[in-house]
Amino acid sequence: MGHNHSHNNSSENLATAFFLNLTFTIIEFIGGFFTNSLAIMSDALHDLGDSLSLGLAWYFEKKSTKKPTKKYTYGFKRLSLLGAIINSIILIIGSIFIIKEAIPRTMNPEYSDAKGMMWLALLGILVNGAAVFKLKKGTTINEKVVYLHLIEDVLGWVAVLIASIIMQFWDFPILDPILSLLIALYVLFNVYKNMKESLAVILQGIPENLSIEDIKNYILKNPSVEDVHDFHLWTMDGEYTILTVHVVLKNNSNLKEITVLKGTLKKELHDKYHLEHITIEFELKTEECEYQNCN
Repeated sequence: MGHNHSHNNSSENLATAFFLNLTFTIIEFIGGFFTNSLAIMSDALHDLGDSLSLGLAWYFEKKSTKKPTKKYTYGFKRLSLLGAIINSIILIIGSIFIIKEAIPRTMNPEYSDAKGMMWLALLGILVNGAAVFKLKKGTTINEKVVYLHLIEDVLGWVAVLIASIIMQFWDFPILDPILSLLIALYVLFNVYKNMKESLAVILQGIPENLSIEDIKNYILKNPSVEDVHDFHLWTMDGEYTILTVHVVLKNNSNLKEITVLKGTLKKELHDKYHLEHITIEFELKTEECEYQNCN
C-alpha cells in the first residue's frame, strides 16, 4: 500500500516538473530570440530535451503502477527503471553537447545582451528551483535521475546569472563556457552513479542497503529454524524488494505450526528490512533439496 502511494506521489511530482519545464522552455526560446543570446537559445534546446525526457519519465512512472497480468506476473514496476535509463542516456548526450559547444567558446567567447540574460536567469532559477523542490524527496531511481536534470538546469541558470552580472561590469565573456564545462562534468559524474545503480537492479543485484548475511542470521535466530539456503534477494525498481528462501526446520511440524511460523517470519522480515514480496519454502532436515548448494 505504501509502495503504491509512493509511486502515485512520484507520478504527480514528475507531472508538475514536466509542465513547469515545458512552460519555461517556451519562455526561454522567446527570451533567447529577443536578447540575441546563442547561449540561452542553446539552453532552450537543452530544456526542450529535458521536457521530452520528463514527459517520458512521467509516462513510464504512471505505467509502472499497472497491476500484474498473466504475462507480466510481477507487474510493470521496471518501466520506471527504463525511464531512468533513457533519461540518463539523454543527460549524457546533452552533457557531451554542452562540452562540445563550450570548449570552442573558451577560445572565441561570444557577446550577448547581459542584462536580458540576467532577468531570464532569475526566472529560470525560480521555475526550475520549484521543480527541484518538488522532486527533492523523490525515492525512485526515475525521480533521482529527473532530479539531476533539474539540478543541472538550476546550476546552469546560476552560471548564466553570475556570468551576466559580471559581464555587465567587466569584459569577461569566457566565464560562461568555463562554468558550463564544470556543470557538465558534475552532471556526468552523478549520471554515472545512477546508471550503475540502474544496471545493478536490472542484473538483479542485492540492494545496497541490505545484506544477505544479516537477513540469514536473523532468520536463523528463530528457535524453529535449523538452516537456510537457496537465498535470493533483489529489487524490481530500487524500492520494491523481493526475497525467496528455503528454510530448514529443526523438528517435524504440523501444517498449523508451519503456517504460524511463516506468518511470523514474513511480518518480521517486512518490518525490519522493508521487504515487499517474500516467498518461504519450508523443508525438513531429512529432506533432500536440489538447490542445497545454492548460497
